[in-house]
Amino acid sequence: MAQWNQLQQLETRYLEQLYHLYSDSFPMELRQFLAPWIESQDWAYAANKESHATLVFHNLLGEIDQQYSRFLQENNVLYQHNLRRIKQHLQSKYLEKPMEIARIVARCLWEEQRLLQTATTAAQDGTASHPSGTVVTEKQQILEHNLQDIRKRVQDMEQKMKMLENLQDDFDFNYKTLKSQGDNPPNSSPICSELSQDMNGNSQAAATRQKMSQLEQMLSALDQLRRQIVTEMAGLLSAMDFVQKNLTDDELADWKRRQQIACIGGPPNICLDRLETWITSLAESQLQIRQQIKKLEELQQKVSYKGDPIIQHRPALEEKIVDLFRNLMKSAFVVERQPCMPMHPDRPLVIKTGVQFTNKVRLLVKFPELNYQLKIKVIIDKESGDVAAIRGSRKFNILGTNTKVMNMEESNNGSLSAEFKHLTLREQRCGNGGRTNSDASLIVTEELHLITFETEVYHQGLKIDLETHSLPVVVISNICQMPNAWASILWYNMLTNHPKNVNFFTKPPVGTWDQVAEVLSWQFSSTTKRGLTIEQLTTLAEKLLGPCVNYSGCQITWAKFCKENMVGKGFSFWVWLDNIIDLVKKYILALWNEGYILGFISKERERAILSPKPPGTFLLRFSESSKEGGITFTWVEKDISGKTQIQSVEPYTKQQLNSMSFAEIIMGYKIMDATNILVSPLVYLFPEIPKEDAFGKYCRPEAAPEAELGDPCSTIQPYLKTKFICVTPTNSGNTSDLFPMSPRTLDSLMHNEAEANPGPLDSLTLDMELSSDVASPM
Repeated sequence: MAQWNQLQQLETRYLEQLYHLYSDSFPMELRQFLAPWIESQDWAYAANKESHATLVFHNLLGEIDQQYSRFLQENNVLYQHNLRRIKQHLQSKYLEKPMEIARIVARCLWEEQRLLQTATTAAQDGTASHPSGTVVTEKQQILEHNLQDIRKRVQDMEQKMKMLENLQDDFDFNYKTLKSQGDNPPNSSPICSELSQDMNGNSQAAATRQKMSQLEQMLSALDQLRRQIVTEMAGLLSAMDFVQKNLTDDELADWKRRQQIACIGGPPNICLDRLETWITSLAESQLQIRQQIKKLEELQQKVSYKGDPIIQHRPALEEKIVDLFRNLMKSAFVVERQPCMPMHPDRPLVIKTGVQFTNKVRLLVKFPELNYQLKIKVIIDKESGDVAAIRGSRKFNILGTNTKVMNMEESNNGSLSAEFKHLTLREQRCGNGGRTNSDASLIVTEELHLITFETEVYHQGLKIDLETHSLPVVVISNICQMPNAWASILWYNMLTNHPKNVNFFTKPPVGTWDQVAEVLSWQFSSTTKRGLTIEQLTTLAEKLLGPCVNYSGCQITWAKFCKENMVGKGFSFWVWLDNIIDLVKKYILALWNEGYILGFISKERERAILSPKPPGTFLLRFSESSKEGGITFTWVEKDISGKTQIQSVEPYTKQQLNSMSFAEIIMGYKIMDATNILVSPLVYLFPEIPKEDAFGKYCRPEAAPEAELGDPCSTIQPYLKTKFICVTPTNSGNTSDLFPMSPRTLDSLMHNEAEANPGPLDSLTLDMELSSDVASPM
């Protein structure tokens, strides 16, 4: 089966990842239209050889023309328009740069293969949280069919109840008429035995016997219909029970698991509208059946007899339908949006004391009569027994608007919901600095707390207590605790779907590398346009687990992930990685999204891929030694003897990138060669993208001289243009000598050197001061 066809069979969470691969640079429509041809080309080879890339690109345009002709014959105007627009875009963007489109397509195909591999491995290992896309669709279709069947059976039952009522009215009328005439029905029929006791006389005329025979037949038909209705109601309730379990135990549980995954950066969660439609439909059917059961009670009170099936079975039916409706309502009360601080939307479930957080609850039973009837109250750690089981656990009070009425006006789709926007937590102060026990077994960022939402429903004579919980949250008192708190949230939601296990970190379970790798990739893909490649993940696996042939299935402990220092480092794996994530999001996001940063790559692999490249080829990677997160570049150069050397600059940190963008650093970076001449060692971004093409668009344009903007007759001399560059003075070829340096620093060093050793540096310094290209900004 073609790769594209296999991808279409994946479940929803994988399809959502697939959608993120495509953009205007390479539209998904084109991937769909030309799937077989695209998969038959060697895009990886084209990405590294321009002549082949040019050939493949022109062939691609030809394939587009052929597909356009097919749509023309089919008179498909929309596809014709889309294909024409795509071709024009590709020509304008890639005609002069065919290797770039080849790299994009090669990456997309590689990511597709990785996605298929991940899905296949999950299915084989039995770790898939839900079945494949085809099975899910079929299952939902069956569920839809069952709900339609229930609605039809309820309507049929309504018609039978009317028939029963009419038949009973006829029987009641005839019986009372016969009784008023003083006729005594015979005692031969067991059905009419009780009725005959009310009649007087021993001899009956032929007419009376005929009436009594008709009456017996009516009562027999009435009894038969009652038994049929009671039997069918029992079967209908069993069908409702089955569908309800599918809804609550499968569909709703699956949604809650997807919500957990989305909270830690996984694919976005699917909305609740379809579930709400299903659950509301079932609830309406249940209420209709309950009314019909009540109607049976009314009919039984009017006419009853020995062996009456209503008397025998109605109480059980009533109890069953009430239990079903109660459980459905309780399951339908959910946390639609988990607690989250607005300033940190990408890290929900971490709450800082004194800082507002928001969350939203929803009732998936859309009854207009409940609008503004349900008052929701918010409580933290309601089940104090669970929290008290953790020695030393802190206690909190919820401040702000902690009660609210559910309504249909706040939501866009008219759902019954309540959103809490102004809640804060305040720690209860105790004698032990806020803790209830001085020898606490867990650190602050491992304490888990539950936020509970509760209300009461009064509907059609029923009182139902509703209660739902957030996922466990971590409460911090200082923002510096955020990284470790987020690590706890990742570990918990990665390894369990238990909704209330606040004791999780008293004995945290072990994770596998496959689980950790997926979550680590999500930390990038959820806030950028790019996750981690297999090669990048392999490098991270080596950092965590050491050298290994196959990391799949390798176990990782919580301490190894977050608490223990890496080998030879003074910080843990997670602290290092989290700072890199922060570096990417705040300082180099555009370059990361473009795929320009290899990022995580071993030094051995770095040397292997750079050594065959011509001098001036460079790559970008993250520092392995900087706790705060750093990025460096490594390039190829030739020494005097022509020997290939691999050089790296000292990593740039957030502090330096605050002053100058990384793209500008790369564009302006210089080294001082043996003849004291400033040269740029960076020419081609790996594999062979010209530096200007990759980074030029991310540099600020140089301002025009003031003389060009002012009075043309002015005699005032304009300022010299300045340009901030980073310079590394070296002629030794020693990697350890390389570090970023501004012209101002270099100027100071050269002045000092000149005073001690008068020589050619004096003239170089003077040249730098007069040159607009290297002058230090004022």
